[in-house]
Amino acid sequence: MVVWIKRLFLLVLVVCIGAAIVIAFLPKPIKVDVEVVQSGAMEVSVRDDGRTRIQERYVVSTPIAGRLRRINLNVGDSVVASETVVASMEPTSPTLLDPRAQAQAKARVKAADGRLARAKSDLTRSRIELKQALADLERQKDLNERGAATSSKLDDAQLNFDTKSEDVKASELMEDIAKYELELEEAGLLHVSREQRFDVESAGNTTPAFEITSPITGRVLGVMQESSAVVSSGSSLLEIGDPFDLEVVVDVLSSDAVRILPGQVAWFEQWGGAAPLRGVVRIVEPSGFTKTSALGVEEQRVNVVLDFIGSLSERLSLGDGYRVEARVVVWENEETLTVPTGALFRSGESWAVYLAKNGVAQLQLVEVGENNDLRVEILNGLNIGDQVVLYPGDQLADGTQIELRE
Repeated sequence: MVVWIKRLFLLVLVVCIGAAIVIAFLPKPIKVDVEVVQSGAMEVSVRDDGRTRIQERYVVSTPIAGRLRRINLNVGDSVVASETVVASMEPTSPTLLDPRAQAQAKARVKAADGRLARAKSDLTRSRIELKQALADLERQKDLNERGAATSSKLDDAQLNFDTKSEDVKASELMEDIAKYELELEEAGLLHVSREQRFDVESAGNTTPAFEITSPITGRVLGVMQESSAVVSSGSSLLEIGDPFDLEVVVDVLSSDAVRILPGQVAWFEQWGGAAPLRGVVRIVEPSGFTKTSALGVEEQRVNVVLDFIGSLSERLSLGDGYRVEARVVVWENEETLTVPTGALFRSGESWAVYLAKNGVAQLQLVEVGENNDLRVEILNGLNIGDQVVLYPGDQLADGTQIELRE
């Protein structure tokens, strides 16, 4: 009896050891992270660094050659359009006030005045002809309604009226041009006939001065010539602009630029403020350029110009040439199935995910759409409520036992 008990004990021991060995070599479930597929909003954006710039910059230059008096304006000073004198000039030689030059200037004024008179005469004649054409048109309409005139004559009268209308517009334009030319010539004559005034810089000598006023209301952005000097015609003196009239220029890869269209919404982030600023794409420049990246790689890039939207008070601290991070929304959908990009992998020529079903990983082919580097749009292959495995490793295969990581 004791022998049988010992044999039974040994048999049970052998069976337990064998079972332990089998259990030890059985594959253990792989712990994985999963996410439940849901429908939600998704957007695709193009991100890149940009810089602000003033939309309209005005470079004030000298209209004539002469001696420039010292400019007392500094960068940041405010100027008012047609009021603030930004620079003053005086002649450097008698040729500036040469009688012959004055006579030529007066002759040009008379010639411009004659052209203006001729333009007015042409306008008067065009208006008379338009009045007559209108009367003919009304008469032809009346005759046509009574059946006394053909439609062809009515069409001719209408064509004559339209032609005379365009002639009046052209005559009005020529009159405006003649006025501008007269003002231009008179401006040159005013310069040489300006009243004499006391010049402090010339040690008591009275010399004529030509004052240059600011073309816009804004601030001085730069002073190219501060000291008094003899300058030639067209020399740049100052740069003026409105620091609140800003736009943003972003150079993006040409492969991204093809998806950006005027009117698309943009956001400006990492600009230093508490909240992002809203913007809109104004134009995508039609030509690109080559730029070398920080890694030494040549890239084809395209400038995209964006405007700010919203209250000026939100960006009062922004100035010209400031860095911003621009995000242009090129695609968005309020309701679409998405999964994290880390759940996708290639299976042959298709994209696939692993579904977690009943403790087993199941391979599922999917059709993908838009991709914003964080999430991918799923067009076909998944349903709401499916559990997809995140970041599947090499150990995972179709049919592998899995365990959800807590």
